[in-house]
Amino acid sequence: MDCLFCSISKGEIPSYTVYQDEHAVAFLDIHPLAPGHTVVIPRVHSATILDFPEAEMEPFLKGVKTVTALLQRTLNPDGFTMGINHGIVSGQSVSHLHFHIIPRWNNDKGGSLHSVVHNTPKESVEEIAERISDGA
Repeated sequence: MDCLFCSISKGEIPSYTVYQDEHAVAFLDIHPLAPGHTVVIPRVHSATILDFPEAEMEPFLKGVKTVTALLQRTLNPDGFTMGINHGIVSGQSVSHLHFHIIPRWNNDKGGSLHSVVHNTPKESVEEIAERISDGA
């Protein structure tokens, strides 16, 4: 397997690593959207959250929380925008699950997650909820 993030996790490719443990590695994004924009990856290779091992979820998210606290303590942002791009259409450029932590400051000209997509559903919320519940 030829995975950029697996290579970073193994130390084969240099990165600006800010945190690591046995489950996660966090490094600064090389194309940051804000000072301290950090990417947290699991050491276990999974393309998306759907094939990520359940047993790894809690320790990985603990790493995300630890890195968020580190960024809060050291950079003192006013908030964070955090999330996962899942699949190519959403902007996932590396097929290895990764979590972005983007520090935010008042008046940084950024938007919320609600500004990412503008695809108003044609169905009602009730109809969509019913479809999802029927598929559960």
